[in-house]
Amino acid sequence: MLRFRASRAKPAPGHFLGSGKVDELAAAALQFDAGIVLFNHELSSSQERNLERRLGLRVLDRTGLILIIFALRARTHEGQLQVELAQLQHLSSRLVRGWSHLDRQKGGVGLRGAGETQLELDQRMLRQRTQRVEQRLEAVRKRRAEGRRARRRGEIPVLSLVGYTNSGKSTLFNALTGADTFAADQLFATLDSTLRRIELPHLGPAILADTVGFIRQLPHQLIEAFRATLEESREADLLLQVIDSADADQQERSQEVEAVLAEIGADTVPRLRICNKIDLVDGLSPRLERDSQGRPTRVWLSARSGAGLDLLRQALAELLQPDWVEEELRLPPSLGRLRARLYALGAVFGETTDESGISRVAVRFSGQALSRLLAREGIDPAALGGSQRLRQLAASPAPP
Repeated sequence: MLRFRASRAKPAPGHFLGSGKVDELAAAALQFDAGIVLFNHELSSSQERNLERRLGLRVLDRTGLILIIFALRARTHEGQLQVELAQLQHLSSRLVRGWSHLDRQKGGVGLRGAGETQLELDQRMLRQRTQRVEQRLEAVRKRRAEGRRARRRGEIPVLSLVGYTNSGKSTLFNALTGADTFAADQLFATLDSTLRRIELPHLGPAILADTVGFIRQLPHQLIEAFRATLEESREADLLLQVIDSADADQQERSQEVEAVLAEIGADTVPRLRICNKIDLVDGLSPRLERDSQGRPTRVWLSARSGAGLDLLRQALAELLQPDWVEEELRLPPSLGRLRARLYALGAVFGETTDESGISRVAVRFSGQALSRLLAREGIDPAALGGSQRLRQLAASPAPP
């Protein structure tokens, strides 16, 4: 690959580059028998068209190249729809009067009067296809929203992996969940949001979401097209920001992630930073960092080797349910529905039944969540042998 650099105070309106630089680029492309010219910048449709005429080669700007990569990486139907929407939005700004050699199409009744030009016909077809794709993606958003509401009703916390592309999110996802999602050392290996259930110590079940990786100057139409996927991050209880410890530009990468999170409205979600790939850096070992209040803030680990994953699970349990309690509840047979609910939530870690049929159920769960569950069932914790702490939680106002 031949790299060509140029410096200008501002882009030239016609070709982005000055005329002299365009001639130099054309000569270099001819000398090295180039097949395509890539610009690491945004080009207007006219600039792209003018450059192709001068160079006699296909010209792609930054957004066009990213869209091609996205199209190659999308595997699920939802991912393909999101990529198609981004492509349609990008194409809509690049429809030009390329059919001026054709006269207007004939009108309708009796073929009298001017009909649509080819450009107008293309624009109408593009709008119609965009509307159909948006309608199908809206159905996806509704299904995701229903799933999130069901998880909230079940008091199941949701974790979302975010970070710069190729930081190791999918490898970490597989290590935590035992899944076999595609993970590779390449840009945008993951485009489709994947949800899996994991078990956390002293907490029980949680949902982990793997999301699309971010990149510098992520095109706005990609953010719009992938909004259904990115909403998993905005609605999460905790963001796991994965950082490549071996990346010399990790500070800049983190700033880009912050910018994208702010754009999708996820910058206020609580966050745990995960410094991944410590096996690639000499002198780094697994460790857990805390703030002045003792809350976990950063975990150093290697998703590939598994070193430090136990520290991550510990940090997640502490951050997600700092008010967890261990209780032994006395449940008579009449409260079978409550017993089943506790089992469904993964809160039970032991049970015995005496001769009278009363079950002594040992639960480990969030105190607030347990008190809300008992309140919904209309049960006084004292009647179940709950501790003083649980009765206090039940009597205190529910958090917003």
